[in-house]
Amino acid sequence: MILELADIRIQPGQQAAFEQAIQRGLTTVAAQAKGMRGFKVNKGIESPERYVLQIFWDTLEDHTLGFREGPLFGQWRAIVGPFFAAPPVVEHFELVAKS
Repeated sequence: MILELADIRIQPGQQAAFEQAIQRGLTTVAAQAKGMRGFKVNKGIESPERYVLQIFWDTLEDHTLGFREGPLFGQWRAIVGPFFAAPPVVEHFELVAKS
């Protein structure tokens, strides 16, 4: 399983609207993607315009090729993109250990 970690910075004062938009985008668009197994969204305490999105994928290609290069990505960005203060920083991780 692959963990996609996206560090998202949004425009000040848009937290409530962004939180509704990201929930809608994840449940109605991203959830349709092949290999998408779940997600978590956390909001910064010290930096309330910062969010960390975690999406769990079966394979790296499910995210990078299937989702990012397919029609769902445009739909996703249309929902959440208007809130971004800067492009999200996205990295991928493999599980090494768990409890």
